[in-house]
Amino acid sequence: MDGEGGRVVTQRTGPGVEPEPEPGRRPAVDDDAVTDPTGPSGTASGTASGRPSGTPHVGLRAGSGVVATIFRIRHHNTFIFTTMLISACVSLLASFVLSVDALRLAENPGLALGCDINAVLSCGTVAQSWQAQLFGFPNAFLGLVAEPVVITIAVASLGGVRFPRWFMFAAQVVYTLGLVFAYWLFAQSTFVIGAMCPWCLLVTVSTTLVFTTLTHVNVRDGNLYLPRRALARLQWAVERDVDLVVVWAWLLGLAVFVLLRYGPALVA
Repeated sequence: MDGEGGRVVTQRTGPGVEPEPEPGRRPAVDDDAVTDPTGPSGTASGTASGRPSGTPHVGLRAGSGVVATIFRIRHHNTFIFTTMLISACVSLLASFVLSVDALRLAENPGLALGCDINAVLSCGTVAQSWQAQLFGFPNAFLGLVAEPVVITIAVASLGGVRFPRWFMFAAQVVYTLGLVFAYWLFAQSTFVIGAMCPWCLLVTVSTTLVFTTLTHVNVRDGNLYLPRRALARLQWAVERDVDLVVVWAWLLGLAVFVLLRYGPALVA
């Protein structure tokens, strides 16, 4: 009984029942339940959808086990930017080899290159086509310029750097053009030139992986200046690992296409 007003106060007790706060007193707040929306630098680090970047979501990785763990890991920045870094380094290496071969062929057009395996797998045949120098210089020079930028983005992001939205959007646009160019060269090699360059194939695959990781980050963080509904749908797909399924299905389809296109001629 309240001693001042004479009214009876009944307090519920028991398991799972929290005590009611006294009149005039604010309920206690559990500090562990409060999430700071800012990053280490004190600036907002959330995405356009209100989630902190790099936070794994529920999708194919729900539950326990090796497979679920792999799906959870692939949504962390460490895995994403490490994949981007490795892919860009592979593409840079291939571009360097192709650039050296282009200079050697310029000095000696009849030179047999180390990747001239047979009539189908022949770097020399592709390198001496007009498609290999679309802009008046070896296409591989473009890789020597573009891939170091990607490597810088990956390394800096692994170190905790957050690039501005406009910068990541510009990187997405430029690398999308690079992806289109890579597959244009692949189509030209397959249907026009009639030969395939192993190093060029490596560039095509690594470019696809860089594009995939960059798109994953930009969709997750809302960097693409898309309408809210379109962005929400893409983020839903990324959260549920649809992008992973699509890219591996695409690469598998690419391999099957090459095998069906050339068959035994690949090893003849």
